[in-house]
Amino acid sequence: MAADTMDFLPFHADEQAAQRLAGQRTGLAPIRSRLPEQHRAFFSLLPYLFTSTPDATGWPMASVLTGPPGFVASPDPATLRIAALPRDGDPAGPGFAADAGIGLLGIDLATRRRNRANGRIVARDSGLTVHIAQSFGNCPQYIQTRSVVARDTTASPVEALTGLDEAARDLIESVDTFFVASRSRADLGAEGGFDMSHRGGRPGFVGVHGNTLVIPDFRGNRFFNTLGNLLGDPRAGLLFVNFDTAEVLQLQGTVSIDWHPGEAAPDGAERLWRVEVARAWRTPSAFPYRSTFGSYAPSTLHTGVW
Repeated sequence: MAADTMDFLPFHADEQAAQRLAGQRTGLAPIRSRLPEQHRAFFSLLPYLFTSTPDATGWPMASVLTGPPGFVASPDPATLRIAALPRDGDPAGPGFAADAGIGLLGIDLATRRRNRANGRIVARDSGLTVHIAQSFGNCPQYIQTRSVVARDTTASPVEALTGLDEAARDLIESVDTFFVASRSRADLGAEGGFDMSHRGGRPGFVGVHGNTLVIPDFRGNRFFNTLGNLLGDPRAGLLFVNFDTAEVLQLQGTVSIDWHPGEAAPDGAERLWRVEVARAWRTPSAFPYRSTFGSYAPSTLHTGVW
């Protein structure tokens, strides 16, 4: 075994089960228990950080923290210090508490770089201190490039939705990017935890049927971190951002996975997962950055839409 793989962690049991269902061979996960130097430097460059945290029942909530580049820092390889707190009224806000699990996704939309770090909040004061238990990079597939600049936003009240209304459906069907929060089964202990991931495709790749989302799963890194988590605990949190208007839509729902959808899947999809939406929140003017679309990822050119 090469020296740089000696510290890799194993895939947890549900990730291995998902890999088997997908016909993949399991092995060591390229996941470390500390932050490599390049990841520590990368997080410090970001003006936003996508998050997965628990609600009062342990259900994952997806959200985003923002600040000027440098608001995320790594004083040592086991720690991230985040100089930000959730925006006022964020329905995910109460979950950012000391001793709570947290999943973090750093993604640079301009360069298609993407790294994930999962762990536990050890302190909440004017910001957050996170102890890192898992750190891993992801390939740049399905990341559409965007140049992002800060803009002034006026705080808007959060609107709790009883279901997906026409505006929510229109937003979901228009996006080429969304974010998904998941968690492993609690009895997996230190092997699992909360996780935040990204999905991308051409606009329309997320199908909406009433309060059900149908999401194609395309060929990826073969880790199956998200789908493995959802096998063990089907509760998920989703985050949709309108990069033009700054609107943010947060959802919670229960996921079922079709591992062999056949002709029911759009071209290029290997699996389908369906989200039965249980709760939704809309916040206008919540994302304090404006983006200019650049290009689709080469892999995205081959993804189908409904």
